[in-house]
Amino acid sequence: MNSEATVAASSAVLDSDSDDELCSSKERVMRKSFVHEWKILEDLVHTIVTNGGAVEISAVKRAQVIMDKYQEQGQLLEPHLESIVSPLMNIVRAKTIEIGFESDSIMGIIKPLCILIYTLVTVCSYKTVIRFLPHQVSDLELAVSLLEKCHGTSMVLSSLRQESTGEMETKCTMLLWLSILVLIPFDMSSVDTALAGAENCSGKDSPPPLVERMITVCKDYLSNPGPMRKMAGVLLSRLVTRPDMKSALKSLTTWTQEALGTSTEDTNDIFLVPGIFEAMAAIFKVGGRDVLLDVASVMWQETCNLTKSVTAARSPLLRKLLIKLTQRIGLTYLPQRVPLWRYVGTSSSLGHNLTVAASAKNHQNYSLPEVTSATNVKEVQEEEMDVPEVIEEIIEQLLAGLRDKDTVVRWSAAKGIGRVTGRLTAVLADEVLASILELFSPGEGDGSWHGGCLALAELARRGLLLPERLPEVVPVIIKALHYDVRRGPHSVGSHVRDAAAYVCWAFGRAYSHSVMKGILEELAPHLLTIACYDREVNCRRAAAAAFQENVGRQGSFPHGIDIVNAADYFSLATRSNSYQDVAVYIAQFNMHLSSFVEELLQNKICHWDRSLRELAAVALASLVKYDVAFFGGMVLDKLIPCTLSTDLNLRHGATLAIAEIVQALHDCSHQFSSDKQKAIAGIVPAIEKARLYRGKGGEIMRASVCKLIECTSVARIPLSSKIQKILLDTLNENMRHPNAQIQVSAVKALKQFVHTYLISADTLVIKDITSKYLLLLRNDPNVAAKRGSALALSALPNEFLFSDWANILKTLCAACLVPDNPDDRDAETRVNAVRGIATVCETLTCPDKDSRLDATSQESVLSVIKNDVIECLFKALNDYSVDNRGDVGSWVREAAMEALERCTYILCRNFTIIDGNEIKTMQTCTVDEDSITVRHEKNALFDANLAGRLIGGIVKQAVEKIDKVRDIAGRTLQRILYNKNIFVPSIPHRHELEAIVPRDMSFNWVVPSSSFQCLVHLLQLSEYRVAFLSGLVISIGGLAESLRKASLSALLDYLNMSNDGEPEINKEKEKWLSIDLLQILQHHPKVDRVTIPTLKTVENLFSKGIFLHLEVECAQRFGVGIINSLTIELKGSKDVSKLLTGVNVLGHVCTMQESIQNEALPHFLLFLSHPYPKVRKACADQVYLLLIQLGEQLLDDDRMNKALELIGETCWEGPREETNVQKLKVFDIFNLKVPSAQFTSHKSDKWGSKQKADKSDENASYASLIDSIH
Repeated sequence: MNSEATVAASSAVLDSDSDDELCSSKERVMRKSFVHEWKILEDLVHTIVTNGGAVEISAVKRAQVIMDKYQEQGQLLEPHLESIVSPLMNIVRAKTIEIGFESDSIMGIIKPLCILIYTLVTVCSYKTVIRFLPHQVSDLELAVSLLEKCHGTSMVLSSLRQESTGEMETKCTMLLWLSILVLIPFDMSSVDTALAGAENCSGKDSPPPLVERMITVCKDYLSNPGPMRKMAGVLLSRLVTRPDMKSALKSLTTWTQEALGTSTEDTNDIFLVPGIFEAMAAIFKVGGRDVLLDVASVMWQETCNLTKSVTAARSPLLRKLLIKLTQRIGLTYLPQRVPLWRYVGTSSSLGHNLTVAASAKNHQNYSLPEVTSATNVKEVQEEEMDVPEVIEEIIEQLLAGLRDKDTVVRWSAAKGIGRVTGRLTAVLADEVLASILELFSPGEGDGSWHGGCLALAELARRGLLLPERLPEVVPVIIKALHYDVRRGPHSVGSHVRDAAAYVCWAFGRAYSHSVMKGILEELAPHLLTIACYDREVNCRRAAAAAFQENVGRQGSFPHGIDIVNAADYFSLATRSNSYQDVAVYIAQFNMHLSSFVEELLQNKICHWDRSLRELAAVALASLVKYDVAFFGGMVLDKLIPCTLSTDLNLRHGATLAIAEIVQALHDCSHQFSSDKQKAIAGIVPAIEKARLYRGKGGEIMRASVCKLIECTSVARIPLSSKIQKILLDTLNENMRHPNAQIQVSAVKALKQFVHTYLISADTLVIKDITSKYLLLLRNDPNVAAKRGSALALSALPNEFLFSDWANILKTLCAACLVPDNPDDRDAETRVNAVRGIATVCETLTCPDKDSRLDATSQESVLSVIKNDVIECLFKALNDYSVDNRGDVGSWVREAAMEALERCTYILCRNFTIIDGNEIKTMQTCTVDEDSITVRHEKNALFDANLAGRLIGGIVKQAVEKIDKVRDIAGRTLQRILYNKNIFVPSIPHRHELEAIVPRDMSFNWVVPSSSFQCLVHLLQLSEYRVAFLSGLVISIGGLAESLRKASLSALLDYLNMSNDGEPEINKEKEKWLSIDLLQILQHHPKVDRVTIPTLKTVENLFSKGIFLHLEVECAQRFGVGIINSLTIELKGSKDVSKLLTGVNVLGHVCTMQESIQNEALPHFLLFLSHPYPKVRKACADQVYLLLIQLGEQLLDDDRMNKALELIGETCWEGPREETNVQKLKVFDIFNLKVPSAQFTSHKSDKWGSKQKADKSDENASYASLIDSIH
């Protein structure tokens, strides 16, 4: 008795004092989490109140940004709503009374305030905000007048779509305010001043004028597609369902019938029909049964008519609203009641549950009250209820809604089924459930299955799905959990599986442990299977959430907590982690292993998605360790026949699965029986015999067969000589395939196959295999065969290479270079050869006790690597080949950097220090470079010259224009400098390099603004300056604007870097910069890839004033060198971009000292008669600017004025004959002779003869040229 009193007392305390403490605690938490932004909003509201409603629009926008951040966490704003909404609405109310609603200025005051209020509505919902709106009776007419004022205001369109001018927010706010004001507990006619002094007002059939005004405005808004339609429906629902507004409801219903009867395809009618049904759905939701019964039949008839129309078939929104209205009409016909037959698992009252728990503790035989089957039957028999006939039609309509093609319609129909069923008798409810279960028949589509799952979940949540029917329902849900129907190249069913998981989640919440014990044991394996192996992430997470809900609510489930912790929301985000980590962890609990294996075998290795099949094979292999005998026996027996299936997906998945399982069994030291060995060995010959490489899917079968051969070789499955030959021929054929992925798979398999089966073959076989690959690489016209052969040579072991290693290296070196014949060029072959030669070098020099190379041969190999291989790789590092795919040479350069790094480690790992007759080998040394003494440098394997070329080549790639190349080069440079295992000696300026190149391997080399600013300091190191500039000019003169700005900015920052106390350093920088740029131009004549960006770089530097302060001798050398380079580059050029750049550079050269001007100016003026009008115009512009800048140094005042007038008034884009005459006049003004060597002429005389033959067609030919450029 004392314990019961204690429980009762605790319950009472919980119901009284604790409520206030909990609320205040919640408010404190919310205030704490919103404290920063709340202070800003509080200050804004205080400022608005202080200023009497005046507020800047910028402050309103800032407040909107703050509040919009809480769209998904609107409850954090709820404690502050009253502090925001009430002051703002009080200002709206006060200003309207003060100024009057007739004044136009009132709208300018309330619009910003309404924007803030409506933003809160969008974040927290109107149901929450409406509680804080003022609701005095006197405000009703005021709000109606304001609404009419807003309604008469035309919408002002903003120049920006995201900006709001406030009209829409003001209208919505006024409608929302009225929806709370119309709930006043007085007759409407008593507050309508228009009826003051009128007699017998209450006897009139028509509603008061004030009501008619509101209804009229709302009718207009029902045809609006914006949020005003919803707010108008809310206002109408609260207005016409008042007890004194029956006449208004009838009037609105009559208007609805007329509007629907006269609706057309007009735009307004298209929006009006959904608006009407949205308003009617709101009315039937709010109104009482006695009020709505009179109009229910009318609206049901209109609903039926429209449901069958074409308009509804084309509009998902309209169908959803029709379903919503249908269910609410059904609820109107059925009296509100709590069905006695429904299942009640536990009480929703916490106090009651505490009392029950305490009683159960004192009375061990006490159990939670549940409705038994016998009790249900008795209560159902005692129930007497008349169900209108129209309910059957309504339920049929809702069931049809469950089959709708749109999810929103099915979801609304499911909720309607749940609500209507809750007011039916047990017999009728059981019929509804039977109808729902019919939706899961095989002939139904995915929409029916989805709708049926949603309906079952709603019934379960409401206790309307009795435990007696669960044995019929659970098998259906299990089928839905695995629903996946193939549709063409994809499948449908993810939404069905998601909804089925929702049903399982609802089961866990609705039923007690005693009911769910057996059901959970049946559902758990399927839920975990979906959680781990479903293709879609939402299904995996939904199944995991359903399992978690059942474990948490149903109590002790074996290893439930461990599984829930492993299969959480984040761990299931990626498919690979779900398959290879989460599933493997759960499978250790043996109860789930069989279901996992069955799912993978039945559904996943034959899935339509290739990546999923590959992942399923890996997942199967990861489970082998839990039951080796099971996988080595039954699983393999089931998979082997599937490799010859007519279904491509199944045979591909089965082949991959066998490969992965065989390797996993080998790792677990499983001994295969002789029968299994024969069966596994015969898979590939059987596939070839069945000719399954041909036709659709042949490529993926080739890749899977290669994987099987690889895993068979790893597992050392015994093979006969005949089968070995078949498998080797298969690999050779696959290496000739044009698909790169197949070639890579074949090479991986070949490497394992040779090590396992051919390593002990006789010398003739080994020589035959090696010579075959060499011959293919040299002479085969098939480029795919060359690619595969280069890779195949890299896969051969030392035993295959040592006998002919020199020939192999020579052949691979030749394959790395660009062939002279353009038809023989193939970038992929060169890439594979570069990668292959590095691998071959590593194989030959591997410090293996079983190596067949003696000391002399090892020394010869290292010598060849240094003198031939490294030189070949340096040439590959300068591969800039281009085809229709773009810069394919970048692939070769990327591979060359990797190969150079690997070969460098080979030489440094075997680095010899010769001291008299003593030879020391640096094996993975970590000594400092200063401690190494090399007396005979010519005999060193890795000298300073080689190291300088290596670093310079990589540095050049690290500042070029392709992001990926820069990233690989930067990381390669870091690894070479900071390798902790192998020290790379003899690097010039190593300490300075380490100070420039960051050690952090996470440094982002792709971002130009950071990488260029870092590496630009390499310009202070003379050994790397030219290499660095060779790459930098490519970026500065490139087309990418962001890259150009970053690279040029880095160079200018370095050149303009202040050097306190050493002012001559900047002049020195300009000096060597001019020398190096000139060297780049002279070493790459007629190579537009280099010369055009270099000229653009020179132009940019001139424009920044870099070369204007050179010493006389250096300036003379630089200017003459530029002129000579331009003479070579521009002679006969038809590249307009190159010509314009050359003209601009010549114009800048003319601004240098007088001796250079005298030589450059005649060449510069020659472009005034260039064949291209655009070039002539650009030259004239540069000449004009030159005269303005240096006119006094070039000409006296009289001649300068003539020159400016002549240049400015001549149409240089006109006929060339006229421009030639004007050009000669310009030469006369400058007292210059026309140079005899005109480098503006073309290489062939055909151009000149053509111009003479047809001078009138010059502009047409130029237009054609420009069209071809653009």
